[in-house]
Parts: sequence; C-alpha cells; structure tokens
Amino acid sequence: MTSAPARPVAHSPAERRRPKRFRRIRLGRRTLIRRWRQSLQFRAIAVALTLTSVAFLATGSFLSHQIADRLFTDRLDQVLEEARSDIRTAQASFDASDASDRTEVQALINSTLGGLSQDTSTTDHRWILIPLDQGAGQLFVGVQTESAWMTSATVPQQLQRRVANGDGTYWQPASVRMAENEPEKPVIVIGDVVQLNQNSRYGLYFVYDFSDPQATLDSIHAVLLLSMVALLLLVGTIVWYVTREVVRPVSSTARVSQRLSEGDLDVRMEVHGSNEAARLSRSFNRMADSIQGQISQLEQLSSMQQTFVSDVSHELRTPLTTVKMAAEVLYNAREDFDPVNRRSAELLHNQVDRFDSLLSDLLEISRFDAGAARLDIASTDIFTVIYDVVEACAPLVLESGSELTVRSTLTRCVVQMDQRRIDRILRNLVTNALEHGESKPVDIYVGANENCVSVAVRDHGIGMTEEQTTKVFNRFWRGDPARARTVGGTGLGLAIATEDTRLHGGALTVWAEPDNGACFRLTLPLLRNQVLDPEQPNPLPMPPVEQHSESTARVTDTGSLQLTAPAVRPSEDRDTGQLLMDFPDADVAAGEPAATTDANASAQERTGSSASRHRDRTEES
Repeated sequence: MTSAPARPVAHSPAERRRPKRFRRIRLGRRTLIRRWRQSLQFRAIAVALTLTSVAFLATGSFLSHQIADRLFTDRLDQVLEEARSDIRTAQASFDASDASDRTEVQALINSTLGGLSQDTSTTDHRWILIPLDQGAGQLFVGVQTESAWMTSATVPQQLQRRVANGDGTYWQPASVRMAENEPEKPVIVIGDVVQLNQNSRYGLYFVYDFSDPQATLDSIHAVLLLSMVALLLLVGTIVWYVTREVVRPVSSTARVSQRLSEGDLDVRMEVHGSNEAARLSRSFNRMADSIQGQISQLEQLSSMQQTFVSDVSHELRTPLTTVKMAAEVLYNAREDFDPVNRRSAELLHNQVDRFDSLLSDLLEISRFDAGAARLDIASTDIFTVIYDVVEACAPLVLESGSELTVRSTLTRCVVQMDQRRIDRILRNLVTNALEHGESKPVDIYVGANENCVSVAVRDHGIGMTEEQTTKVFNRFWRGDPARARTVGGTGLGLAIATEDTRLHGGALTVWAEPDNGACFRLTLPLLRNQVLDPEQPNPLPMPPVEQHSESTARVTDTGSLQLTAPAVRPSEDRDTGQLLMDFPDADVAAGEPAATTDANASAQERTGSSASRHRDRTEES
C-alpha cells in the first residue's frame, strides 16, 4: 500500500509578498543602525530632528487645545443661549394655547417649532420633540421631528435620561446627518423639558451643526502640520550644514589616519584657512611627519641590526665549525687527560654545542626578521611528529625523573604543515616542560575538530605568574635566569616557536599558575589556506582535563617509547617491551575504520623499532 504524494501548498500573493516586506523592514533597520553607529553627522541630524519634533508636537498640542477650546466654548455659549431662548418661547406659546384635540395640538407644535426653525440668526439647526410620559388621551402626540430622517434615536440615550430626570437645560456632542443625503457631521444636541396641555411632559431637543468650527480647527491642524514639516526641513538643513562644516575635518582626519595605519606614510591632510580645523590639520601633518621620520629611522636601525646579526652569524659559522671539530677531538681524548684538563674538555664540548645552538637560533630569527622564512607544506600525521619528539626527549625524561605521557582520544590526524618547524615547536615545549616540571608528570594532549588540531603540553612544576606569562614569548627572556637547569637554553626557543606558528596561521597560547605548573597550547588549521575561526571553540580547554583523555603513548622507565591505542585493547609483552594490539573478531566483523587499523599497525611498527633501538643502546653500553 503506497501513500499519495503530498501536494505542494499554494501560497497567496499576499503571503508571498509578506516575507519580502519583512526583509525590507529588517534591511532598513540594519541600515539605520549602521548609519547611527558610523556617522556623527547622521546622529546629530537625527537627534536635532527628533528633539524639534517633540518640541513642536508639545507646542502644537497646546495651541490646538487652546484654539479648539476657544472656538467651541464661544460657539457653545452662543447656541446654549439661543436654545434656552427658543425653549422659553416655545413654552410660552404652549401655555397660551387652548388646543382641545390632537389635530389642534399637532398644528400648535408645527406652528410654534416651525417658526423657531425659520430664525436665520444662527447656523443650521433642527428640532426634535419626544414625549416623556406615555399617554393615550385625545391631546397626546408622539415623537415630532423637523426632518423625516431624524428619529428619537438621533438624540443620545444618556441625554434623554438626563433631561427626563433633571431640571434644566443639558447638552451633549454627537454625530448626526443634517441633510438626508449627506454624511454625519459633528453636532451639539441641547434639550430641556416643555409641557403641553394637561401637563403632558415632552423633551424638546435642538440639534446645532458644529461642522464649521470643526472645519476651522482642521484647517488650523493642517497649517500646524505644514509648519512642522517646513520647520523640520529647515532645522535639518541647518544642522546638516553646521555638522558638515564640523564633521568634514574629522572625517578627513579619520580617512588619513586609516591610510597611515595601512602603511601609506606620505599621505597628508589639506589645510584651508586658520580656524580650529586648520590648526588640527597642521598639527596632524606635523605628527605624521614625526611618525614617518621615526619609523624610517627605526626601519633603518632594524635593517642594520638584521644585517649585522645575519652577517655575524654567517661569519661565525666557519670558525665555529673549526672550534667544534677541535672540541670533539679533545672530548674524545679526554680519558688520557688529567682530571683538570678532562673537565675543561667536557665544558668546552658542552659550551660549543650550546654556542652552535644559539648561532642557529640567531640565523633563524634573522630569517624571520628579513621575511625570508618559507614553509615546506606537506600532509603529515601530527602523531608521527609528536612521537618523534617524545622519543627524542626520552633521555631528558629519564634524567629529569618526570613521566611523559601522550593523551588523546585520537590515533591519527593529518595536517597540512611544515614538519620540521612543528617538530621544533613541540620539541621546545616538551623540553621546557621537563626542565621546569620539578620531576612531576608531563602530559601532551591532542584534540581536533573539523577545522583545527590542538596540541597542549602540560607540566605541574613551578609555574609562572600572570606578569611572566605576558613576557614568556619575548626574545632572550627566561622565567628563572638565576636557577640552574639541566639544559641551558638561549631564550629564543619560544620566540621562534611563535614565528613558526604565525607562518602556519595558527595560535600559541599559554596558561600558568605559580606552583601549579604551566600549559602551552599549539593550535593549527587542518588545511593550509584555512583560517582559524575565533568564534569556534578550541578542541582542548586550558588547561586540559586528564580524566577526559586516554593514554596514547608514554616513555618507559628504560627510555623507550611505548605506544597504546585507545580505540583497541592493548597488552604488553613484558619480555620484549613491545605493545601488542588485540583486535577482537567482533570488532573486525563490525567494520573498524581503516584509519584506526593503519594507525595501530604503525604504532606496532614504531614500538618495535623503539625497542630494538633501546636494545642496541643497552648492548653498546
């Protein structure tokens, strides 16, 4: 049984236009917000127009209220006086009449009230006569109106109740058609009680047309509105001109400053007149001249310094090679010397090696300063580099007494990088951690996501203060220069590591606490042309959490590299020290990823080679 395909829902044209209208509204709002943030002139004009509008609305409302009150009050007083006079006249006519039947009463009403309607001293008005006491006598008449389209419903019920229950003349505004085919107009309904023969009570109401005062008030409102628009245009023009004269030098200064910050040191501001803006322009130009001169001087000094360091480093290479060869000869023959000369030969050998390392670092720094450093990019497994670094640092691990462990939930991560430079960065970080770890464990954490990979080296040694962490990447800076270390550094390792990281487009950050150790984290993009997104979370926190990472490799007590694989169950052959990987049949049948199998195979091969190299060193010793 198959279900019928769903029919597409047809949207009406109004529904299709609604999203476009909302998009236009959002686009307009974003444009206004951007202009408000970026333009002083726009902000000044907007504030001026807003305040002017508020002031004009307050003033216009007050004037409108006063004018309307004057117009309606005067007109109301006039029609009230006229209505009271007409009511007295009508009552006097009713009192003087001796009508004896309904026909005579009807004629009396028509003659009396019809005569009042013919009075042209005021504007157009109509009368309505409504009985207050229902009766059935021969003198009783029903509702009487001057116009056929008017009924008792024309008079508001509230006004009828007030007239019936009160004693006096009452009025109330309403909207009534004064002519049969005309729209409703604003009116004032005025009513009072009159009596016919036999004390029959009737409510007499006069409907006065108030459309003329309303038309006058509407005209005044239109004039006020036009005046407001004209005033806003005038104020906006004045503010635009004034702010333009003030903001234009500021905008010009901002543009020139931006070009200066981009490296265009020859740009200058135009100077006109002798006002404050002209003085600002002259001062800015003098400042630009001074900055250009200082930058040129610094560039010349920097170039001379780079040339000096490069030339000296290259010139020292040849004599250093000769001295190094002589030191090697003396060091190899030290067993034939007396104790004093033997110690001198050992010191000479060690210091020549240190001098050679310093000279190499100076050459590398000179390449960075000259902009001649280039990357040799290749796709490489980051774990290969890490294991090489750990294996090379194994003797220092045994000498320092620390435990060096690689922790990660991964076994393979391919990165486009310069293997030589990343190896140098990690080697420097691991060496520093072992030197300052105070014989406490040192961990290397590896984490990755779809954009980048992070390698963190964490020690638990002396740590650093917050002030020291701000200087740790400076050249020739040492955290504890007075303390003797096993390996004498040059103070350039972290500076070179920073430059190597910058070439890769990565980030090298540090976390440290006194007596709680330090953690250096290297973050690299997986692809060479990929940019690290600062909004994306880093794969490793600072500092990393040990409980969330499994052991991947460690240096054994004999100095060999022992690899483990968190994806499988490892076991160790205690006779050979090699790592054995146990792949259950169920896992193979389930289809383990090829990358994991390759990584584990490479781990076994690397473990075997490490064990064989360790046996060779043992036999030589």
